[in-house]
Amino acid sequence: MNSKERTAFAALTFIKDGMLIGLGGGTTIGTLAKFITEKQLAVKVVTPSFETEKLCVRLGLPLLPLRMVSHVDVAFDGCDEIDRHLHALKSGGGIHTREKLIAHMADEYILMATEDKLSDTLRFTCPIVLELLEDSYAYVKRRVEELKGSFHPRTSDGKFGLLMSDHGNVLADVRFPNVQDSVQLNQELKKIAGVIDTSLLTEEVTKALIGKEDDFLLLEKEV
Repeated sequence: MNSKERTAFAALTFIKDGMLIGLGGGTTIGTLAKFITEKQLAVKVVTPSFETEKLCVRLGLPLLPLRMVSHVDVAFDGCDEIDRHLHALKSGGGIHTREKLIAHMADEYILMATEDKLSDTLRFTCPIVLELLEDSYAYVKRRVEELKGSFHPRTSDGKFGLLMSDHGNVLADVRFPNVQDSVQLNQELKKIAGVIDTSLLTEEVTKALIGKEDDFLLLEKEV
């Protein structure tokens, strides 16, 4: 097994028959979905990811619409960066608002990552992604810049204008130099009127499975 497969296989120990589980996006999550099918675990799935939804349909895993769910037993997701405080950064998919919704629904929210994504504190090599109301664009940009950050709306070569989230909201990448306190920064960003949510996780993650070359590491939130 490679490190991603080893991590996905370790995640099976947290899944029992009859559970409603959350599956995020990414290749490790896809591997976990395949393992769930191979083990014939009797679970139902909720997902924020269109790609994971398509995979679950193909594998025959029963899906529930997110709007009909208020509680999840355990949820799994990937990330771009994670630290030993279980603070994490997601940026790629632009679906972090729904991902964080599932995280708050879940009794356990477990991130899976390879060892190269783990650090003592977040490095912020990836941007923080904001989902924001279109009407708040100019105001949010000004407030981010007042916090000494840079603001870059997402665009697409195949689309004229701004790239929008699945909910029809603006997605913007923001970067800050020398972040000293991830929790405080996240709080400041979420306080800005018009910001729906950020891709920075500072309280949701309960465990992390970190794939190593020949083993895996389990990190747990301190109680």
